[in-house]
Amino acid sequence: MEFKDKVFQLRMQLNISQETLARELSVCYATVNRWEKGTSNPRPQQVYAFEKYCKKHNIYFKENQ
Repeated sequence: MEFKDKVFQLRMQLNISQETLARELSVCYATVNRWEKGTSNPRPQQVYAFEKYCKKHNIYFKENQ
């Protein structure tokens, strides 16, 4: 599963906006928007923060999708 799909799925499961997710991950709204569109990729520390946030909310993604 691509990162952009993970961002979208996470938001849908938690029913939150891009703005809310951005605040939670300490990035700007435009960053989350670009991730979700697939026009940019997160840096390693941002991936770590995203994965930690998912784990906190008991959301896991299968890597083979």
